[in-house]
Amino acid sequence: MLNGIDIFVAVVDAGSFSKAADRLNKSKSHVSKAVARLENRLGARLLNRTTRSISLTDAGRSYFDQCSQIVADAEQAARSVTDTHAAPRGLLKVSIPVSFGHSDVAPVLPEFLRANPDVTLDIELNDRRVDVIAEGYDVVLRIGELKDSNLVARQISTVRGFTVASPEYWNRHGRPKHPLELAGHACITYALIHAPARWEYQDASGKSIGVDVTSRIQCNSAELERVLAVAGLGVGRIPDFACAKEIEAGLLEPVLSEFARPPFGMYAVYPHRRHLSPKVRSFVDFLVEKFGTGRNRTNMSEQS
Repeated sequence: MLNGIDIFVAVVDAGSFSKAADRLNKSKSHVSKAVARLENRLGARLLNRTTRSISLTDAGRSYFDQCSQIVADAEQAARSVTDTHAAPRGLLKVSIPVSFGHSDVAPVLPEFLRANPDVTLDIELNDRRVDVIAEGYDVVLRIGELKDSNLVARQISTVRGFTVASPEYWNRHGRPKHPLELAGHACITYALIHAPARWEYQDASGKSIGVDVTSRIQCNSAELERVLAVAGLGVGRIPDFACAKEIEAGLLEPVLSEFARPPFGMYAVYPHRRHLSPKVRSFVDFLVEKFGTGRNRTNMSEQS
């Protein structure tokens, strides 16, 4: 493979000819001769050899840096050919927003696992913005725009927001007719956004209306926002997947429907790879199939 380049990289990675030979299931003589032939073709010594150790020459170090990537790309390309027709298998590490995980993803996971019996799942439900690559996630579900160019995002659903409080709260404090009237209300704000105490709306012409609200309670969970709003402790701006059932049950009442903003996206985000593994492709395709129609979770007016 690769005319000896792969053997050279294996020797450097292993730190000796004998260890590389064991890993490659080749004889030590075969490995040594392959590296020597490579040096002869290049007209340069790549390795300093002693009876006890090897080390890279300056030329060898530069060559290794480039060759290691070539070998990695070649191995990935070979795997991609095999994976094209391979069944999804292996551990899939996923991060999902807490409320969306409970309300939408959990009910359909049995179907995914029955269809993919060789896939195992490691699911973390959290609302923080995880580092996809550094924390080793295969897929992360995120709401909003993708900013990291090293990641790929595929939209799986749309999310609508509702400005809600309990009917009891509205009866005590009055229902606002305009977003600016929210300034006099106790609000429950979401901590994991840049400006949790500033809420944005749109009028009929599309003009933005920013409101600096009074944050009586700040938290990092849409589920907790919903619970506190149902308890009558203030006004929340909550995504549809976290509050649709409470709206339908009359426990929460939305307002300001005429100032709704357009829905925003829920994305499956994963590291940029030329050849996507079957387990990731299968899971993302499954999510798109289940949620990609932008299902209406409630027949109430869309809010922002």
